[in-house]
Amino acid sequence: MQNVMNISDVDMKWSQSALADLDSFFSSRVIGQKNLERALVAALLGDGHVLIESVPGLAKTTAARAVADAVNGQFSRIQCTPDLLPSDIMGTQIYRQDSGNFETVLGPVFANFVLLDEINRSSAKTQSAMLEAMAERQVTIGGTSYPMPEDIFIVIATQNPIEQEGTYPLSEAQSDRFMIKETLFYPAPGEDLEILNLFENRSRKKNEKVSPVLEVNDVVRLQQITEDVYCDDSVKQYISSIVTATRNADNVLPNELKGYVKLGASPRAMIAFLKMGKAGALMQGRGYVIPDDIKNAAFSVLRHRIALRYTAAADGVTSDIIINNLLNVIPTP
Repeated sequence: MQNVMNISDVDMKWSQSALADLDSFFSSRVIGQKNLERALVAALLGDGHVLIESVPGLAKTTAARAVADAVNGQFSRIQCTPDLLPSDIMGTQIYRQDSGNFETVLGPVFANFVLLDEINRSSAKTQSAMLEAMAERQVTIGGTSYPMPEDIFIVIATQNPIEQEGTYPLSEAQSDRFMIKETLFYPAPGEDLEILNLFENRSRKKNEKVSPVLEVNDVVRLQQITEDVYCDDSVKQYISSIVTATRNADNVLPNELKGYVKLGASPRAMIAFLKMGKAGALMQGRGYVIPDDIKNAAFSVLRHRIALRYTAAADGVTSDIIINNLLNVIPTP
């Protein structure tokens, strides 16, 4: 495997300084949850959407807003409910009686960062309305297509895994649009006191204006640098082997896990792997991807793309268990 550098020393030094500023800003707003921070920063670098799953109160909304504030991006929050309509998100046409014409009113989806809070509480019809925006970066209203922001457009969706009443599971097509899915857990021992102290400090400073550490054009530059991170063909083949294994899981998994996987990952997963690998490398200060970058991204990239049969849930088998076993049997370059 060749370690080739396509990034200049100037760009590498600047990117590391920018990422350090992002880390400092995030740490000043959210205690712990480093996995969430890495996921959001990687999505920022890879220009991808994020699905976050956790019980309530673990700083999902706070973290999403923190990323937007850090880069001075336009933030929009949409609370998903069963009666939410596609037009409530995308926009609609309103008839103006004074002029006798229809006027297009764009919805809250037209922002740099869009938080879809509790996305699984919205109906399947409303969820599907996001497909065009997330994949094509445009929305069609009344036969006319309106482009999303050209610089940054990232959807951050949250869902609660516990409450199932009144919810609508995401379809495979919708889930596949998210570059990664991150799961959160309760704060580590010792972080509770830090959370309380942070709350007190923020309460005293709630009227102070937030100063971003980067601008939107800086994020665009970071994304361009991330694209220049080198990925050797052997690592790309490793990505292909992992994704292919999800489609032929019964051929590689141990006997006790055979028959649980209903559907493997799509080619979109390979693209997500490449983006996450490059983002992970840059976040480590490297201009080239190594196999560990791919391994570290595997759970985030695949856990929402591997569809399991109902028997898996009954037997306590999760997609993370499947992924872990696949990684153990696939040779590392």
